[in-house]
Amino acid sequence: MASAAAASPSLSLNQTSHFQHQTSLVTWLKPPPSSALFRRKTLPFFERHSLPISASSSSSSTSLSVHEKPISNSVHFHGNLIESFENQDSSYAGTIKGASLIEELENPVERNGLSGRRRLFMQDPPWISALFLKGLSKMVDQTLKIERKDIDKRKFDSLRRRQVKEETEAWERMVDEYRDLEKEMCEKNLAPNLPYVKHMFLGWFQPLKDVIEREQKLQKNKSKKVRAAYAPHIELLPADKMAVIVMHKMMGLVMSGHEDGCIQVVQAAVSIGIAIEQEVRIHNFLKRTRKNNAGDSQEELKEKQLLRKRVNSLIRRKRIIDALKVVKSEGIKPWGRATQAKLGSRLLELLIEAAYVQPPLTQSGDSIPEFRPAFRHKFKTVTKYPGSKMVRRYGVIECDSLLLAGLDKSAKHMLIPYVPMLVPPKRWKGYDKGGYLFLPSYIMRTHGSKKQQDALRDISHKTAHRVFEALDTLGNTKWRVNRNILDVVERLWADGGNIAGLVNREDVPIPEKPSSEDPEEIQSWKWSVRKANKINRERHSLRCDVELKLSVARKMKDEEGFYYPHNLDFRGRAYPMHPHLNHLSSDLCRGTLEFAEGRPLGKSGLHWLKIHLANLFAGGVEKLSHDARLAFVENHLDDIMDSAENPIHGKRWWLKAEDPFQCLAACDILTQALKSPSPYSVISHLPIHQDGSCNGLQHYAALGRDSFEAAAVNLVAGEKPADVYSEISRRVHEIMKKDSSKDPESNPTAALAKILITQVDRKLVKQTVMTSVYGVTYVGAREQIKRRLEEKGVITDERMLFAAACYSAKVTLAALGEIFEAARAIMSWLGDCAKIIASDNHPVRWITPLGLPVVQPYCRSERHLIRTSLQVLALQREGNTVDVRKQRTAFPPNFVHSLDGTHMMMTAVACREAGLNFAGVHDSYWTHACDVDTMNRILREKFVELYNTPILEDLLQSFQESYPNLVFPPVPKRGDFDLKEVLKSQYFFN
Repeated sequence: MASAAAASPSLSLNQTSHFQHQTSLVTWLKPPPSSALFRRKTLPFFERHSLPISASSSSSSTSLSVHEKPISNSVHFHGNLIESFENQDSSYAGTIKGASLIEELENPVERNGLSGRRRLFMQDPPWISALFLKGLSKMVDQTLKIERKDIDKRKFDSLRRRQVKEETEAWERMVDEYRDLEKEMCEKNLAPNLPYVKHMFLGWFQPLKDVIEREQKLQKNKSKKVRAAYAPHIELLPADKMAVIVMHKMMGLVMSGHEDGCIQVVQAAVSIGIAIEQEVRIHNFLKRTRKNNAGDSQEELKEKQLLRKRVNSLIRRKRIIDALKVVKSEGIKPWGRATQAKLGSRLLELLIEAAYVQPPLTQSGDSIPEFRPAFRHKFKTVTKYPGSKMVRRYGVIECDSLLLAGLDKSAKHMLIPYVPMLVPPKRWKGYDKGGYLFLPSYIMRTHGSKKQQDALRDISHKTAHRVFEALDTLGNTKWRVNRNILDVVERLWADGGNIAGLVNREDVPIPEKPSSEDPEEIQSWKWSVRKANKINRERHSLRCDVELKLSVARKMKDEEGFYYPHNLDFRGRAYPMHPHLNHLSSDLCRGTLEFAEGRPLGKSGLHWLKIHLANLFAGGVEKLSHDARLAFVENHLDDIMDSAENPIHGKRWWLKAEDPFQCLAACDILTQALKSPSPYSVISHLPIHQDGSCNGLQHYAALGRDSFEAAAVNLVAGEKPADVYSEISRRVHEIMKKDSSKDPESNPTAALAKILITQVDRKLVKQTVMTSVYGVTYVGAREQIKRRLEEKGVITDERMLFAAACYSAKVTLAALGEIFEAARAIMSWLGDCAKIIASDNHPVRWITPLGLPVVQPYCRSERHLIRTSLQVLALQREGNTVDVRKQRTAFPPNFVHSLDGTHMMMTAVACREAGLNFAGVHDSYWTHACDVDTMNRILREKFVELYNTPILEDLLQSFQESYPNLVFPPVPKRGDFDLKEVLKSQYFFN
């Protein structure tokens, strides 16, 4: 029996475990407590490593004996431990010193054909060290880690290859698609069943390709003296690819921004020229790195081969930036606006020549099919402003009405080049170094301001590294599509929209002309028609916008995750570079997006999820204390669960929310938590928002250290949030009440005050108060308040409405000046400094606390006339004379925007260092529910850190150093508010 036991020496803790690893290692385990011995069936380590032992067993007895042999002969650390046990002979008698064998009360099992083996726990012999076990565990973990890393690398490489294709081969894929459709149409002698816009594109593709080819040959055969200015550039792409770009770019402009069915020629020509230039760079790179052409010389073949090897090597080593340098060193200089406009104009002309539409055929078969141009070139004359005699004449491309009909239903078939990325964006290292892998990416949206571009190009990585870090942090946040919410959106949209903030998919009917010849009736009808057309234009634009957003969501919904590269506006505020489906956009987008990484809610996370839901429902709930918001959610739990389980056909409570789709997403996760036996362990992907309280005024209050203003915008702790909008509305009501008691004959505003006194509320003044710190003018405030009064519908007469809006705007701005006196003083000081600098013909410049150079771009533009084949284009370019008025009025809001952008970026970097996922929407900071407390602490600490620096004093010093010949007023006096109070204010961001 002993020899038999030695021949199959396998003892295991788990009855169901088998030899899964053939290893030369043995593991000794300490016995568990006797109570656990019969309770626990599996020890994880034994699942990986079985314990071979030579034992003798008696069939008639439960007792086991182990034969003894000197230990020194049985174990050698440098040899094969398993062999040292298996090679022991049957004369091994006695007991092993220091070891205890304990019978495991399990039924005997068959293993390798032998049955009746009993299982043992063996205590560690003294010669087995903890170091040995640690090393073994480390080795196994390291092996698993390497395997996991290899899998992750293969996955990442696959995603990166897809991303490169998305950026470099999008137009080529579209060309191939039209070729395939044409082939199918010819083979079947039947037009394929296509969406409206694709059907049109298919009809235009071949004619447009033919006229472009004709133009390319024509220009190529001309001598240099008579060739057109665009000739060298129209040859740089194949005609089919150029045709696809022109069609898609033109229709994209029609969908996103037409006015009465017209697109300005300058806008269309330059957009097409830019798209062609970008594709030329990528096309040349692909052409040089693809397979050899038959006509290539030996030197060209060798050059291509070396280039391919170099690029492949760089990509394999993840040196994407170096690979991009190869693309950028193709010897193509930037074209400039003039070249882009000339080429774009000629291609527009060819599109007008080739593109036609056909009205539906009548029932009678003998009618001749009608074809008419899809686009027409004409000139429009408009007055500079209502009532002015000054007129402006400009060229437009007019779209046929048939082209516009139904176009919004086909927006999803348009090509969108800047889609979210499948892999993290390149790290920012300079003005044009970062973001997308191959698509042109710039760290700032300068809108052609050469002064701002030069300032950014001169900046060193060391100076602005914190800005780069912040943009990288925002870009590395991984997102995914919330499929549940997308499904609800799709169903509502398919049913016609006009619900949950979705635009109505039907147009407003145009009123019929009255049969009467009464001039008043005719005039009223004209006004009605004009209003209906305006509403329909707005609806068309909004429908196209929804379709574009949904098309991106549909494309990305099956992805595990994706990323948004970020860049800055000229003030230093961060934005995603993808324009459609992003978290800075509408409630539709925010509800459809969520973090790709999920984290357990935890106790604090469930608390913040409920507060977040109350905030999204809004309607005044968001202004209550946290306890009151929690009570609101508890009182509506039935509605919340019904919304999550039956959003379309249930009670639809979520549709009452101010942000319905985001509210529905919160209802979903809260319902999951409440139904779970372990709510704190439910995994949440939902971003939880913490928003500033009138954030612009918060920054002014911190700059001025005024205690009253600080308390008004929640820089000081309180039992419930202070509401500055309600405070202003109360003051406006007091002023109007006082005015209403005056004699109407001597005081014209008395009558208006009597009408308006019942109309004043928080909503009436909110937008004006919010934008006052960002430089809203009296005219802007008047228009804001006029819109709110129109919504109320009490005043219907247009003249009375205008007068009431004028009066309300004056009173609101006066109330603001009374309450926020210190903020007004700082605004005035900033404006005065800007006026002094601009009066000396200098743009206002400053450096943000993170080292970002900012240059205000407001200069008087100069007209640059470009003669094209279509018309003479007047391009606007930056002049040398600054616009003093714009420099002065824009500086206060721009400076505050640069500070709130700085605060957000400081918070983003600190959150990343703390291991948080972070997203920012200017003054709204997002993270996982379980991490809200950590983010709240960080954002308050960073706000205090930012304003503990002498910001205004440093600004004044920089002005004095930059303009030593100019005299600036002193910095306004500060109050005595202690910034550390912010750390204790729970409603500062809430």
